[in-house]
Amino acid sequence: MNFNTIFLKSFRVLLLPFALVYGFIIIIRNWLYDKNYLKSAQFNFPLICVGNLAVGGTGKSPMVEYLVQLLKLHFKTATLSRGYKRKTKGYALANVNTTALEIGDEPMQFHIKFPDVAVAVGEERIVAIPQLLHDVPDLQVIILDDAFQHREVRAGLNIILTEYSNIYTNDIFLPTGDLRDQRGSAKRADIIIVTKCPTNISQDKKYKLLRSIKPKPHQRVFFTTIDYGTPYHIYNKQDEWILTPNDEVLLVCGIANPKPLKEYLLNTVHTYYQKDYSDHHIFNIDDLNEIKERFNNIRSNRKLIITTEKDAVRLMKFSDELKDIPLYVLPVKPAFLFDDTTVFNNLMIDFVRNFKLTIHEK
Repeated sequence: MNFNTIFLKSFRVLLLPFALVYGFIIIIRNWLYDKNYLKSAQFNFPLICVGNLAVGGTGKSPMVEYLVQLLKLHFKTATLSRGYKRKTKGYALANVNTTALEIGDEPMQFHIKFPDVAVAVGEERIVAIPQLLHDVPDLQVIILDDAFQHREVRAGLNIILTEYSNIYTNDIFLPTGDLRDQRGSAKRADIIIVTKCPTNISQDKKYKLLRSIKPKPHQRVFFTTIDYGTPYHIYNKQDEWILTPNDEVLLVCGIANPKPLKEYLLNTVHTYYQKDYSDHHIFNIDDLNEIKERFNNIRSNRKLIITTEKDAVRLMKFSDELKDIPLYVLPVKPAFLFDDTTVFNNLMIDFVRNFKLTIHEK
């Protein structure tokens, strides 16, 4: 553990009084919703919410993409996000001219990868959902991205993610810890997914985590790992680069938790250098010049720049500056462990397919 890490942890401990105040506010807010003093709207329409109790880094975007890839084969599917750090306000439906500045980097990532899927943003989901249904009247399911703590809307199926190395049951409120919602809110979830697990996680570790999570009778718990794909060129997906132990990589990323990515490169390539930015960083021309200078200083015949899919949507605008640079995007997706892929997939498909029957039975 280096000095910066020790200093940061010590500093966060000093902020414990603020964490107590923040936690008190969240607990009171949840109590008001639980007692129906604050109301949640419920739509007679299949809504799948993907969220978490902690801030960033649990793998929400790859899980949303997994659900889109699965459900669009069977149903007319849409995603609805807040559009974090976009330069616009209110509801917007992505079109062929949309940019990341207008809808945010993660929704833009969905829009680029799934052009046949409706991608919308809106801070107030209770307002945005009817607008989206009006704009795309043949929709059959909406995936709510990062909406679990926004209780104005009650989804029909709630999925929460918790990272293997930072399980919510061992965490505390911001700013001392990473929780933005109380641990007890997990009881509202239908499915809990432990993400970013080691590929060789043992049954003993699985059961230890289950004992920590203590799922309710109605809840299912799944475990996933990160499946890294083949890097593709930022402007040409057919141009792929198969990573080898001879490669030297400059990693350019601005994501909440780059640690698993760095561990992957450490075990895959000869050497990697890093140029880190804050989460959702908006790249400018000075950043590009620094990246190019850092890359040019690497002395190797097999060198490339690797970035994430989320960062790529914020770098694509620099086509003139990047056209002669080997900048490749590393795709990721969740992979279910313990042979649970089919079980999870069927749960998602059955929820949408049987939704009207479920509503009728209630």
